Amino acid sequence: MENINEKEYQEFLESHEKGHYAQSLEWAKVKSDWKNEIIIIRDEKGKIKASLSLLIRKLPYINYSIMYAPRGPVCNPDDEKSFKELIKKADELAKKYKSFMLKMDPDILVSNNEFKNMAKKYGFKIEEKIKDVNTLLQPRFVFRLDLKGKTEDEVFASFHSKTRYNIRLATKKGVTIREGKREDLQQFQDILETTGTRDGFYIRNKEYFEKLYDSFDSKHLKLVFADYQGKPIACVLNIFYGNKEWYLYGGSLNEHRNVMSTYLLQWEMIKQAIERNMDCYDFRGVCATDATHYNEGLYRFKKGFNADFVEFIDMHKVYNKFIYFLFEKCAYKLRDFKLKLSKIFK
Repeated sequence: MENINEKEYQEFLESHEKGHYAQSLEWAKVKSDWKNEIIIIRDEKGKIKASLSLLIRKLPYINYSIMYAPRGPVCNPDDEKSFKELIKKADELAKKYKSFMLKMDPDILVSNNEFKNMAKKYGFKIEEKIKDVNTLLQPRFVFRLDLKGKTEDEVFASFHSKTRYNIRLATKKGVTIREGKREDLQQFQDILETTGTRDGFYIRNKEYFEKLYDSFDSKHLKLVFADYQGKPIACVLNIFYGNKEWYLYGGSLNEHRNVMSTYLLQWEMIKQAIERNMDCYDFRGVCATDATHYNEGLYRFKKGFNADFVEFIDMHKVYNKFIYFLFEKCAYKLRDFKLKLSKIFK
């Protein structure tokens, strides 16, 4: 593919409505154990009008790879010409790297039937139903809070009354907010591991978060703590990119949960998005799809901020049916087995 002007590419992503941090060069650095190829399509004036960042990884033991475009492509969903050109170039890369499939989970709602029909036209299968959200690479179900053209007062007033009460309570109890630095990542890790143990979440290691922190600059990534009685009791790691902010990781200690620090943390990060004139605050994924799920607490927490529950498209294109069959049958079972082993020997 053509050489990429990094500044030009970043400016395109950050100015496009469908721009996403997971399509950025910074994210490719975070995922440096994958090879990265970027496809761009230009208009008649030579400006970028569509792009697709691909992560490519060779499978162990066999001479095949998988291609993955997290939250790609970045293009107007109704621009079939650009989509066709992107996929044509992706198909060429699939031959080059002997990829057996291309997986994409674009920033496009599952209700967009026009886009789904277009994707099918160029060889994609749409995953209409997901049996297990743990098999997804990017969250399919997320809560998104619309901030476009809204003031702090308007956003705060839209929250559920209990959420507003909890934010005020945290302030009244003396919870304070501070921005963390790289040397605070161990505190962040400790809090996340406590949360993971309590709520049954898989937590990445400290090295991963160091890599994430080092790959994005301070304009795009913020590590923020909620302190109580001089001690950090909750934290978030958020990414700002283009017109959106994402709540990427966060957690809280078991102690002092009654002071509602997590509510104040989220409000602080939402206010930062408003100050930057961003259109959206993305709370990221939930396992639950309603309040009856075992993990309904997280669902209710995010819903209390008056965020919209949305579902994204998940799709893939198969280049080698036999290898794909083996992958589908074995990959997720092997991953589940490894997760079980890690819990046993933790």
